Amino acid sequence: MGQQNSLTTDTDIRGESQICMTDIVVERTDEIGDHKPSLNLTELWVFGIPELPEGKCFPLTNASSTRWEVSDFISISSDVKGIDCIVKSKEGGDEGYLHLNVARMITSNIKQDNRLSENMGVCDSGMELTLSSEVLVMSSEEPGGDESIASQFSILGDALQTRFENTGSLSDIDEAITANRNALALIPDGSASQPSALFRLGTTLSMRFDLTGDVRDNAEAITLARRAAELDPNHYSALNLLGISLSSRFVRVGELSDIHEAILVLQNVVDHTPQEDSRLYSFLNTLAASLSERFQRTGELSDISESIRVQQRAVSLIPSNHPHLHNLLKNLGGFLALRYQRTGELSDISESIVSQRKAVELTPQDHPALSAHLKHLGATFGIRFSRTGDLGDITEAITMQQRAIELTPHYHPDLPSRLDDLGNTFYFRFSQTGDISEAAEAISLKQRAIQLTPKDDAKLPMRLSNLGNVFQGRFTFTRDPSDMAEAMSLKQRVVDLTPPNHRELPARLSTLGNSFVIHHKSSGKLSDADKAVSLHQRAADLTPQDHAELPDLLQNLACSLIYRFQQTGNISDLNTTVPVLRRAIELAPPRHPHRHSFFLTLANAFIMRFEKTGDISDVSESISAARETLEIVPPGHVDVPSSLRTLGRGLRCRFDLTFDKEDLDASISQYKAAAISTSGSLEIRLQAAQAWASLLTHQYPQSPEILLSFDTALGLLALFAGLDRTVRGRYSQLQNTSDIALKAAAAACSLGREDKALEWLEQGRCLVWSQLNNLRTPLDDLRACDATLARRISEVSNRLEVAGSSRGSSNIDMPLSQKISIEAEARAHMELAREWDDLLQTTRAIPGFESFLKPLSCFSLMANLPEEGPIVVINIDKSRCDAIALLAGLDEPLPIPLPNFSVEKADVYRADLKSQLQSRLLRARGPPDSAGLDDESLPRGMRSADIGPQEDHPVHGVLQGLWEDVVKPILNVLGISKATEASEQAFPRIWWCPTGPLSFLPLHAAGIYRGTDPESVLDYVVSSYTPTVTAITDRVKSRRSIDTQVSGLFLTNQPCAPDAPAINGTTKEVQSIFNRAKGSGVRALKLEGGDMTVDQCLESMQNYSSIHLACHAAQNAAEPLQSRFLFHNGSLELATILKTNLKNADLAFLSACQTSTGDEKISDEAVHLAAGMLAAGYRRVVATMWSIGDTPAQEVATDFYDFIIAQRKGDCGTAFDGVASGTLSTRCWLGFPSKKIIIVHNGDDDDDDKALFNDQPLAIAKNMGMAVENTHTEEGARTGLNSRLQRE
Repeated sequence: MGQQNSLTTDTDIRGESQICMTDIVVERTDEIGDHKPSLNLTELWVFGIPELPEGKCFPLTNASSTRWEVSDFISISSDVKGIDCIVKSKEGGDEGYLHLNVARMITSNIKQDNRLSENMGVCDSGMELTLSSEVLVMSSEEPGGDESIASQFSILGDALQTRFENTGSLSDIDEAITANRNALALIPDGSASQPSALFRLGTTLSMRFDLTGDVRDNAEAITLARRAAELDPNHYSALNLLGISLSSRFVRVGELSDIHEAILVLQNVVDHTPQEDSRLYSFLNTLAASLSERFQRTGELSDISESIRVQQRAVSLIPSNHPHLHNLLKNLGGFLALRYQRTGELSDISESIVSQRKAVELTPQDHPALSAHLKHLGATFGIRFSRTGDLGDITEAITMQQRAIELTPHYHPDLPSRLDDLGNTFYFRFSQTGDISEAAEAISLKQRAIQLTPKDDAKLPMRLSNLGNVFQGRFTFTRDPSDMAEAMSLKQRVVDLTPPNHRELPARLSTLGNSFVIHHKSSGKLSDADKAVSLHQRAADLTPQDHAELPDLLQNLACSLIYRFQQTGNISDLNTTVPVLRRAIELAPPRHPHRHSFFLTLANAFIMRFEKTGDISDVSESISAARETLEIVPPGHVDVPSSLRTLGRGLRCRFDLTFDKEDLDASISQYKAAAISTSGSLEIRLQAAQAWASLLTHQYPQSPEILLSFDTALGLLALFAGLDRTVRGRYSQLQNTSDIALKAAAAACSLGREDKALEWLEQGRCLVWSQLNNLRTPLDDLRACDATLARRISEVSNRLEVAGSSRGSSNIDMPLSQKISIEAEARAHMELAREWDDLLQTTRAIPGFESFLKPLSCFSLMANLPEEGPIVVINIDKSRCDAIALLAGLDEPLPIPLPNFSVEKADVYRADLKSQLQSRLLRARGPPDSAGLDDESLPRGMRSADIGPQEDHPVHGVLQGLWEDVVKPILNVLGISKATEASEQAFPRIWWCPTGPLSFLPLHAAGIYRGTDPESVLDYVVSSYTPTVTAITDRVKSRRSIDTQVSGLFLTNQPCAPDAPAINGTTKEVQSIFNRAKGSGVRALKLEGGDMTVDQCLESMQNYSSIHLACHAAQNAAEPLQSRFLFHNGSLELATILKTNLKNADLAFLSACQTSTGDEKISDEAVHLAAGMLAAGYRRVVATMWSIGDTPAQEVATDFYDFIIAQRKGDCGTAFDGVASGTLSTRCWLGFPSKKIIIVHNGDDDDDDKALFNDQPLAIAKNMGMAVENTHTEEGARTGLNSRLQRE
């Protein structure tokens, strides 16, 4: 449909004649008895039109059991000799045939009433079919005053108008307007038919205005309707058109005089139209619509109530089988929904749904209005959902709107609107459930809607604003800066597109202000808060005092004032906020759908003012407002958790003043209810859970409910960093929540539940790397049970890993098509995450796999401990510090309280070390001060610095404090004694697992290095580190072997990377190691400088089990996956490494600067290159925490490989592995050469290797008197003071 050949216009009627067949009907004319089968005709096919060589199908609408109608028309040029018409049944068979001779149609076969009727040939001899139609012959003569020709143009215009109503095609309404202009031009002034011609042209112009928003069409329609009414005061259809056009102009321009006049005109039409007039229902429908438009501007309840009354009368006037009844019911449902949004009366929205459901039921399945009715019914379900929170309503809404889109042709002008509405509905569900995939779907739909919307479409700003709202909403969950940037860009564009006097300007200013409020929460910029207040104040000032939206605009203004107060502490903002909110509450009707939100904001304002002034009356006001909120907010609403939390906060504040136990218990109860709520913001629920746990631990420290509160908090925390987000997004989410596991563990230790403390620390720390390890978990056992399931898990895990590390993010300068592509990636990522969860559930339903990839219990952890020594987990919290020792053979963890250590001490020690590093540029990234240094002394990102007097150096104090308050008490409880030089026994071994700020401190070097009786941890044990206990127990449970075909060593040196200082010593370093390896028969490959590309490096990493990278590196704590190694020909990012299949990865030696520098904001997440290499598959990683001198780096590296190669067994051929790297000893001078710090590692859990080289120094940091080397086991990674070995 809509693809017809061109029709007659005022420029082509001078050429050949044109024949139009309209009002086409197929009728069965034989007698139908019981012995004759029924007939179900569905299609009329027309062949013989040159422009349509394959014929054209016209759907047949069943008007009765013997009558079928075509809503379209057939256009034929006079040079066509004839056309063939075939009617088909539902089963696809030909039922009737007719050949029409065009010349005969023009000359002899047309009756005087222009109606053609012909009998069709039929397949069934007992059946008779007739095809009839109106025939319009457009003369080739010059147009003149002949009104009969004008009548033909009018008939053509009506036919085109009818087709437009079915197709929505702009070309159809354009041609209808042209036909009607021709008709009007042919009618002389004073003719009785002139008013009707004016009316027809005005009607089609009004329709085009509704489609395009071109105000010129609307203005002309008003002029034509006024002229028609002047010529014929009783032409009520023209007056009706005048009312419609004035109402449309009001909607566009917002001039109240237009809608007032429209209602007066329409009321006059209704009052003077007799009850029996068949047009009365239509006039009533128009009046009701105009009343609803005025209501939406003024909020005058009487208008919408009158609108409903008028529409109900219209419905009552037409019979139940009237073809327009469905439209009236749809409109009635819309008016009821509007009144509900004003009053909050649930009966209105329920009646609205009933009315619109009936409209859908009455609409034929092939009717073009069905899709619109489904769209509106879906929107109404969405409105009710926003009140009740019933997920059944929102699911029904989505179903209806999806069906509406399925029924909408891709070229239909309403398709963008329907896509946008469906996007709104997905966004509503996202707001309730927090499911990020719903937001991604909403964004995708809205982007497509905008892509299909012409740039000059009046609805474009609204759709841009809607899309901005979704990006903004998603930002509140993901904290992805690109989402907020996109939201602000879109909303600013909307404001820029809005004329100064536009009725929607206040709302658009306010929604832009909301974006500045939310952006301020993350940016902390006062300018954002000021801009938000300014925008909201302007929006409120531009809004009439009787406007229905004013309460919402005042609420937005209040929120912006509150956020600015939080930034500045200026009490005047809160003092302004309170009356603004009281005014909003006063203006809002009792059942206003947002009334609860006004009270909630007021409650928060009062409690903030109390915390500033100490005025107890504000606490009482806050509690009262919060209770009012909970009385009116619907159960299951997204704001329920926030309301409960606010009430809990007020009650807690009052308890702090009065010590009334009832307030305390009530506060705890409110926080608990908020935390365990199944709706609302995940962030709010997590905050409530933390507050619940905090109150219990401080006020009821022995309460068993403490365990439940922290279980709830950690369960919510896991949802914060789901696999549906990128690695970057997960780290961003964890920045403000990283201490929850530490608080939980401290509370558990207070209750004597070290087992629970251990489980919580394993569950709540290193979340991102644990997820990556889960994606790479061996599936051998599952494969033996269900190979298909194991294969699917493997496929999904691989795709999830790639998506999490490589998914792009949009920026505001990207073209829309590229943004749509990125959102498609996001949706695919979320679908994978959902499938992953489903696969886990399926696997856990299999006997024996109930705990598949679940956090391990304490019992499971204790069952797989290494025999060589204990693992010591050290938890530090503001309330207490504890060590938890895990020893093979024990059934339970061994608690070791550390009463003399504290978070404050850890922070001071960390600050002291950081200050020393920065003062000597040992954490600097810029070019070094190389004056006075030869080439080989040039540092890798650092400079030589004198440590100063030994006795005054703060590093001594740090190491002594760690020894006395942490390490020595642990060794005492474990019964580990100081070794003597005469002892021949191997040193005991300890795996340290520090948490929080302790992760940045050198436990392995703790000791007293001054005085007459020095001692340190190196006199007692061999130290190793692990980020989690699970990392070690997994290693104990299963070992993987390296493929001998790829066992070997790949080395590269990159001394002159662009924009980085030269590190010429890397050339000598790599050459020395390569010569040593080749001389020992090791399979080795060396690529130097510009001889290597990034792709060659990746290929070599796959072909060699061990790698040595001697180069510069750049840590990026904000974007961890963008941390990279700098080469001559580009850089190798961690994200790229993570996407590479390194199934045989063994040892990675990162002879580069700052490859093990963590992020203090998420200290328990091990965010650095070294940890990333572990996640990529390497079992052992040697790395540096800060810059290392070029010469010492060479010495460390060459001595390291000398030792490993020396340990190779004679029968290993060309193979190379890093197992022996676990056994090494490093000495560093601590400013006084007589005292040595010795660090020993054992990487292969072989007791025979422990005592090797206990007294053999491998490297001396000659240029850095304070350097202490830190090495790691294959089980894990942590931060240390310089070079370190990291293991999985």
